[in-house]
Amino acid sequence: MTARTWMDEATKLFLGAADRLTDGELDAPTALDGWTRRHVMGHVHGNAEALRRLLSWAVTGAENRMYAGPRQRADEIEALAQRPAAELRALVHASANRLAKDMDALPDGAWSNLVVTARGRTVPAGEIPWMRAREVAVHAVDLGNGVTFADLPEDFTARLVAEAAAGHASGGRAADLAAWLTGRAAEAPTLGPWL
Repeated sequence: MTARTWMDEATKLFLGAADRLTDGELDAPTALDGWTRRHVMGHVHGNAEALRRLLSWAVTGAENRMYAGPRQRADEIEALAQRPAAELRALVHASANRLAKDMDALPDGAWSNLVVTARGRTVPAGEIPWMRAREVAVHAVDLGNGVTFADLPEDFTARLVAEAAAGHASGGRAADLAAWLTGRAAEAPTLGPWL
């Protein structure tokens, strides 16, 4: 599958899981420290808008960062989590649709133009569908409403595992991770943030 196909399928999973939650269930905590389901939905909406800024950068050549900084991202998520449930649902659907339309309209040559991610990595715009697929798939699981990693395509989860392992290995945990992944350690190492 392509990253765009993964993105489209994971978006459907995320939106479906979010839509099945009652308004009251949106207030439930998630496995993400300090985040309710509302925070997850607000983040997914904000992520779509941030990735749209990168697509704009790829087309125009005018720098358009995902966020002005970590504080903007955190403040945005917190503010979105306070919105009424119906408004939050509408926002997350609308931003997902706008992002898909922006991707559909991106000229072929713009996909190779370089942009900078929120983590400071310089990547071609062609990485954006993967970045979004990863966000919506993992956060569909985070909603805790019936979607598990087993529901995601195997080739997608294989890429996700490889990326997560590489990220943790480059963070100084390569030996511990290798011991666990090769069956030489009984317990997984404590790894910290997932990516």
